[in-house]
Amino acid sequence: MKRQPALRDAVIAGIALIVVLAIPLFHRSPAFEDFVIRLSAMALFATSLNLLVGNTGMVSFGHGMFYGLGAYAFALTMQMTALPLPVAAVLAVLLTALGALGVGAVCVRLSTDYFAFITLAFQMLFFSVIISWQSLTGGDQGLRGGIPRREIFGFELASQLHLYQFCAVVAVLGLLALRHITMSPFGQTLRMIRDNEDRASFLGVVLWRARLWAFTIAGAFAGLGGVLAALFVSGAYPELADWPNSGQAIFAVMLGGIYSFLGPVFGAMILLALNDVVTRFTEYHGLVLGLVILAFAVGLRRGVLDFLKLTFPGRSK
Repeated sequence: MKRQPALRDAVIAGIALIVVLAIPLFHRSPAFEDFVIRLSAMALFATSLNLLVGNTGMVSFGHGMFYGLGAYAFALTMQMTALPLPVAAVLAVLLTALGALGVGAVCVRLSTDYFAFITLAFQMLFFSVIISWQSLTGGDQGLRGGIPRREIFGFELASQLHLYQFCAVVAVLGLLALRHITMSPFGQTLRMIRDNEDRASFLGVVLWRARLWAFTIAGAFAGLGGVLAALFVSGAYPELADWPNSGQAIFAVMLGGIYSFLGPVFGAMILLALNDVVTRFTEYHGLVLGLVILAFAVGLRRGVLDFLKLTFPGRSK
């Protein structure tokens, strides 16, 4: 019985991927392709954060650190070595996971409030290292010279269309893997901790260990999103690891829905679309975005998909 939901999720993911890949065959739009590339990175980033927020009850204000770490690790590896792109990407994700393991070992035993602010402190420390270590990171100018967009599995990443296709494939596979994790016994354990940690502890769950695994996995998938972001901008820049980037991921989770798996993806789509539209008409885009997010928070009092699940319970799981 448990195989049926997994098979259903794989079929839905496959259909969604086919649709996204087929769109340029009927109409080429560079703006749309750029949007999907950015959405691919942001969707992985926000959904990985929701593994902590929605599934485990751990609010991290510093999750952007791992997004930036993945981007810098990948870009530096591509600039400084001749390793194949898949190897560089895997190394970047592994390094990010190792960084998340180290940070998580310090943070996960703390209470909710302290956990949130300590993660932010670690991100600010990492951002300061990026700015200060100019010989390696390029300082506030970021990595210059770009990164080689080599061919991978038939995708010539120097082509925008092929980069679009590659990012879409990676994003769908990454989201499918995250979905499998959230629906697994481990994911159920995380939700048990979120709902009642005393009961989970009484049943034999080692709280800090489960939280540390969740934190490490979330960091690894955020690093994968950072790899896609580095490919898009052909480098890495301090803004990718700055605290406002963590705020964007939190906004995406809030806009889309904390308790819906696709909520962060939907929220990222809304956030990126709003940002693209608003910046065309006013330089005060931050103010407008803040008002829109406030309207969602006050009007719906939850994310869009969470609101729909409560409004139409017969159509949601």
